[in-house]
This record gives sequence, structure tokens and C-alpha cells, in this order.
Amino acid sequence: MVSAYQSPGVYVKEVPSGSAPIAGVGTSTAGFIGVFGAASAPAPAAPTVTTRSIGSREQPTAVGTGTGRKKSFDLPQSEGAEVVTTAGTFGFFVGTTERQDVQLTLQDGKATLTFTGDAPDNKAEITGFFQLKETATPAPAATVATPVSSTLATANQVKLCTNFSEFKKFFGDFSNNAGQNLLAHGVFGFFRNGGTSCYVVWMNQEGEIDQALEQFEAIDDIAIVAAPGITSRTVLTSIAAHCESLGDRVAIFDAPLEVETNGSLDLGLLKPDNQQKVIPDNSDYAALYFPWIQVFDPASRQTIYAPPSGHIAGVYARVDAERGVFKAPANETVLGAVGLKYDISRSKQDKLNPQGINCIRSLNGNIRIWGARTLGGDGNTEFKYINIRRLFNYLRESIDEGTQWAVFEPNAPDLWAKIRRNINAFLLIAWQEGALFGNTPEQAFYVKCDEETNPPEIRDAGQVVTEIGVAVVKPAEFVIFKLSQSSGEQGS
Repeated sequence: MVSAYQSPGVYVKEVPSGSAPIAGVGTSTAGFIGVFGAASAPAPAAPTVTTRSIGSREQPTAVGTGTGRKKSFDLPQSEGAEVVTTAGTFGFFVGTTERQDVQLTLQDGKATLTFTGDAPDNKAEITGFFQLKETATPAPAATVATPVSSTLATANQVKLCTNFSEFKKFFGDFSNNAGQNLLAHGVFGFFRNGGTSCYVVWMNQEGEIDQALEQFEAIDDIAIVAAPGITSRTVLTSIAAHCESLGDRVAIFDAPLEVETNGSLDLGLLKPDNQQKVIPDNSDYAALYFPWIQVFDPASRQTIYAPPSGHIAGVYARVDAERGVFKAPANETVLGAVGLKYDISRSKQDKLNPQGINCIRSLNGNIRIWGARTLGGDGNTEFKYINIRRLFNYLRESIDEGTQWAVFEPNAPDLWAKIRRNINAFLLIAWQEGALFGNTPEQAFYVKCDEETNPPEIRDAGQVVTEIGVAVVKPAEFVIFKLSQSSGEQGS
């Protein structure tokens, strides 16, 4: 429709382009999974926790060390089957009561107390999951009080953490609970090495891995998945399948803490064909790191061995921010690491690198990541390096999200031209940043969306097809110098 203008002059109008520039998606948000039950590690020693009898008007307070907490619940003073039920915010895994006249039952994430007697001190102590110690005091009247709420996350409840303080609020601090402590060290190492945001979830047992991954599936921001300290072949295989299915994230795996036979390091246990099946099947959506790193543990006030996956996820984030996702996250210092479970020499790494086991080594006084391969190494051909897999994930996801405007547009040459223009502009920036190989953009990439890729039968099916080719920059894994003697004569 022609606009009506009343007076002479120049008129400038904004015209919608129908498309928007493609923005690169995030690549460094991590998703961490922990197991707080007995399946992930031997039963931990209980932390030192002190309690005192408190009145119903007092607020719950932190006591002792580690993750100890104290909460007050009012109990009926009369005998009988009166009960008090918690709000179910803790997801109790185990629990005991020290009072014979107070019965404790745990079901569906709730703790139910039945008060059947009257003792001089009128209190009952409950020890539950997270090493929580709660003191329940009978109220003057036979009434049920409202339970006190808590910020602690329940099992399979995902929480976003942008710093370690937020993690402590939802999952507790470093503690003597082995499973919780491994997760705490992983998340702490993530932020220490450059991570900025992560999603965290914990499970009662490893058999709940599908539930945890289902929670992660709905979070599009996650680009890295790790389960610090979990080395179960079944769990790691499920995580790899999760990453392969979604195609927008990669997994970081930990090798087992001990790889020994009769007390000596046995690298044969890490072979894919080993009968003990120590490591999971090959996957070009996963990277495995060995060995565990030595870190300071605030809970025990001494150094311990911790899984490296959380720290390495932080290194991924740091390299992404400083150089770009195309840069291999290797030859990088692991901040917070003071030692290694095993010292890896070049001859030992010669046996591990071809199969895609990335070594962490002590070089020139620093603990460094000295490998950048996907699990399977030479067998993964095109995606032998983890940065190449992550770069392709980044390109695919960015183009996918940046071309949603094209859905239901008329499938005609005008649309094809807009698609070509948008993707070409995006890939040009990637080439300028150093992600693509070639002296010119034409050597680095091509985008084809025309009548050849969209013949009548394709258009009749409601499809628009774009063909994209990129030449990626691969890491210089082997730097070789050829030296020879010279006679010193000119031209020799």
C-alpha cells in the first residue's frame, strides 16, 4: 500500500528485514551430577556435630562442621499415635532416632515421628541424610507445628549456581560425606578454573542417572556434562548417549582413582578390550582424563585426591572465553591442583593417547592438561579432537537457533538468499576469529541454498535444504622440528 505524503521532503522508514544476524550460542555452561548415597564411595565417617535442646520459637541454626544442620519440630506432649511430618525438603536416604519412645519412619522424602512416651528431657534426635541432625522438642499442647523450610536441594532437583557460595546454599559445603565432597570439589574446581555458571543435581544412587539426565535434557544452556568421581561404566555410557542424542553438549569423564594390579600402576586396565571394562565405550562426544589430581580438602584439612572433571570443565570455559571454542583445551594449567595420583611419563602417555585417554601431567612445576582427544582417539577419525567436536556443536546449534525466523516463510529464491546471507555472515566471523582454515573465506567455508538443493520434490515436502561446508583448524598435537648439521658455507 502506497503511503500518503502531504508535503515535499525526505522520508526515512524502518523496514523489517525478516531475518536477524546469527549469534553464537554459549559453550561453557556445565551440568554436574553427584551421588550422595553409598553407591559412589565407601560410607563416610560422620562429621562432628553438636546439638542442644531448642524451643519452638527459635530459628534453626548451623552447628558443628561440614553439612551439619539443626532444625526444630514440635511434637505432641501426650502419648499416642500423634505424628509430625517434615516438609519433605531433604529427600532422606537413611535415618535413625536415639529415643526408644519416638518412632521414625522415612518414606517418599518425608520423615514421620510418632511420639509414644514422656521422658524428662522431652527431646528426640534424628540423624538423616546429609548428616543432618535435627532436634525435635514436644510442644505444650497436642498440636502439630508448621515445619521450617530449607534451601537444600532434594534428589533430582536441578539448581543453577553462578558461584560456589550458591552451590553451598543448595548442596552444602565440603564435608566428610564422600559423594557430596567429590561433587563439591568438582564444582569448586570449575569456578576456580574459569567457569561462570553451572547446573547441579544429586542422586540417591547411580541407578537414578536417567532421571538426572532427563532434567538436564530440558536445559538447552548446558554444553558440558560431568559427574565428578563417578566412574561406573553404566553411568558414563548413559551420559555419553545423552550427549550424542542431543548433539549440543559433550561429556567429561574421570578415569578410576586407582588403576593398579598388586599395588602397581597397570595401564592395561585402561585398554578398551580389557575384560574388567574399566572405561566406557568409545564416543566422539566424550573426553576422558587420567589421573586424579591432588587438592587441599577444607573438610579434612589435608590434601586428598579429587576427580579432575570439574576442574577441566572450568578450563574448557576459560579457554572458550580467552581464545574461543575452536582452541583445544590442552597445554593449560589446572588451577588448584598441587599433585597427581600417578606421574605420567611420555612413554606411558604413548600407550594412552592413541586410544583417547587424555593425560594430566606435571610439567615444569605445573599440573597441565596434556591431551585433547575424544574417547576413542584414532578410531574417531573426523572427530578425534574434543575441540573439533565442540566447534561443530557450536556451529550447528548457533545456525539452528539463529535461523528459526525462516520457519513458515515462503520457500522461494528470496528466502534462500536470506539464509545464505545470514549463514555466510556468521561463518565469516568464525573465520576471522581463527576457527576456520583458509587464506580466504572461499577456502574456509561455503553455503549453498538454491534451486539445486531445493528441487520441486523437496519444496513439496515443505523443506528448505541448505548445504554448508567448513574447513576447521585442528590442533598442532605433534610439533616436529627437523634439525641437521650445516657446514657453515653459504647456500649449504
